[in-house]
Amino acid sequence: MAAVERLGDELAPAARGRMGSGRFYFLGIVFLFWFSSYIYVPVLSPYVEHLGASYVMVGAVLGVYGLMQILFRLPIGIGSDLMNRRRPFIYLGLIASGASCLLFLAGAHPGWALAARAVSGIAASAWVVYSVMFAGYFPKEEAGRAMGMLQFTTVIAQLTSMMISGYMVEHWGWNTPFIVGGIVAAGALLLAFRLPEQQLEKRNAIQLKDLAGVVKEPLLVRVSLLSVLAHCVLFITMFGYTPNQALYIGASKESLGWLTLAFMLPHAIATLYGSRLFGRWLGDRGTLVLGFAGSAVFTLLIPSMPTLAALCATQIGNGFMQGLIFPLLLGKSVSGVAPFKRATAMGFYQAVYAIGMSGGPFVAGWMSAGYGLRGGFWLGAVAAGLAALLSWVWIREAGAPGKRSKRERQGAGR
Repeated sequence: MAAVERLGDELAPAARGRMGSGRFYFLGIVFLFWFSSYIYVPVLSPYVEHLGASYVMVGAVLGVYGLMQILFRLPIGIGSDLMNRRRPFIYLGLIASGASCLLFLAGAHPGWALAARAVSGIAASAWVVYSVMFAGYFPKEEAGRAMGMLQFTTVIAQLTSMMISGYMVEHWGWNTPFIVGGIVAAGALLLAFRLPEQQLEKRNAIQLKDLAGVVKEPLLVRVSLLSVLAHCVLFITMFGYTPNQALYIGASKESLGWLTLAFMLPHAIATLYGSRLFGRWLGDRGTLVLGFAGSAVFTLLIPSMPTLAALCATQIGNGFMQGLIFPLLLGKSVSGVAPFKRATAMGFYQAVYAIGMSGGPFVAGWMSAGYGLRGGFWLGAVAAGLAALLSWVWIREAGAPGKRSKRERQGAGR
């Protein structure tokens, strides 16, 4: 994970000091960005089902979010590197997030939901630039801390928004989360207009052919494929069909907030501390195997839970196990990549793992149509089990877990 710490190389040393005061301002924009994007996620699949859609159509609405990221994330990363600019893509993410909420309000038909979720996928595609820009506020030796702060803010924004989503629907109707999300995105855009552009290091013009070699990095390809499976599981479970399962066993829409809390709180804890702690004991490979194997077990248990409390227990375990995975994969994705190519590398990584965000829910919807909701959760468990096996085969340690340097251990945060 020491490679994460080198993300901060992107700014010239003099610029880093000037930009330091903008860290928390930027984090505020990040919080609002993810708040507007996730405020309706817990009720999305029940909402689309409420509109009269089949499980296959629900899977298409959930899956198009990832499909758009497959198409847009790498071009956005390349475009940012070629332009040597970040701020226009920050605007793009916020505008698309607000527009998606407006499209949900355009009509009570699954087709509008499909279009809205597609636009939200474009919004999420801009995240590659958010990640790289925030790293530029820190010197390279603190980039691991930067990624931890960024991920923690993301998880808190997702948790806060998702906790109140079901309550709003229960008391004020299905459209309320979309209205609030649009208002929050507009407010964040106004704040972003005051965000200064980072002054990046001057260098010779980058050629597209120089960036093409980034996608040939063997470790980048391997961790990207592992991330496909990780996101497949995530978007089948908490960001997919787990809320449907809760309603199926008799939970109210308002109680979906407890389901969200059960997943997101241990997920945040594991993201900040779990990878670092388990990395000392098991190394990166062992931590990935544990995370994927544990997620397979908890996903397999979901359809057999008879009560909301029991279902929340599976989410506690699944949230923690998945929190071990994502920081490690993110850090490894930029290993050995030059600073001026990192937006491209991050764009490739995020575009590839979006295959799991798209294909996982879609195939799970097809299986749920034939075998009930349990069919989709079986698929998620198989994907996690396969990822555990591939982690054992593909990931190699630079040294024994106990012999890794202090800097490597500190860089283990996402």
